[in-house]
Amino acid sequence: MIEFAGHGRHARNAKKLNDLAATSGRAPDDIVEDALAGYLEEVASVRKTLDSRYDDLKSGRVKPIDGEEAFRTLREKSERRRSDG
Repeated sequence: MIEFAGHGRHARNAKKLNDLAATSGRAPDDIVEDALAGYLEEVASVRKTLDSRYDDLKSGRVKPIDGEEAFRTLREKSERRRSDG
């Protein structure tokens, strides 16, 4: 069982972790280790994607678009779909 001093978020997370450990039969440390490994893989993947997109922009392979323009276009398409449906 994992215990955290204090109240609030840490205590709620400790309870969730201990409940999951009890229902799954796995040790809390194993659950935390697996969760952290998955999180770190996801962070590395996002970082790789962002680096690649930045490189594409810097090299000129892709052109940036104006965010406001993109949202306006999406809103217009959505409105057309609703009025046509």
